[in-house]
Amino acid sequence: MHEQVEAYYRQEHAAERVKLTVDDVDSLIDTLLCGSDAENMAELHSLGRPLLASGFPDHEFLVGVDKKRSAGVLSFMDEGGNFVSCGRPEGQGDVVFYFVVDNGTEFPDGSEIPIGLVRQATKEFFTSGGLRPKCVEWQEPDW
Repeated sequence: MHEQVEAYYRQEHAAERVKLTVDDVDSLIDTLLCGSDAENMAELHSLGRPLLASGFPDHEFLVGVDKKRSAGVLSFMDEGGNFVSCGRPEGQGDVVFYFVVDNGTEFPDGSEIPIGLVRQATKEFFTSGGLRPKCVEWQEPDW
């Protein structure tokens, strides 16, 4: 059985997160690529990890894609720290922005990676039970 993940990437998921399996990853990425620029990132939480005493997940995995640049970003946060993908050093400026339902998140310049690697890392997140994917390089953002 594949690990289930709760996802938030469209307004209709605000009240109740959608549940996905690894078999849904390609469709998720394609949906983000075909959507608006204000909805080009998903917030994922593995159901295989424990909740904090507050009832919130102990981690967060963000997956963003930009169809115009044919690139994407990843962010992973848990008790071990905050990390973003480490990609091509040349970029568009100081930071890049990705959006979960109009809520923007800044990523450092040089954090974008190829979309194929975004797909691979997202599948690894699902199959590892919600661990930080090892198939990408990570960096700690300065902020």
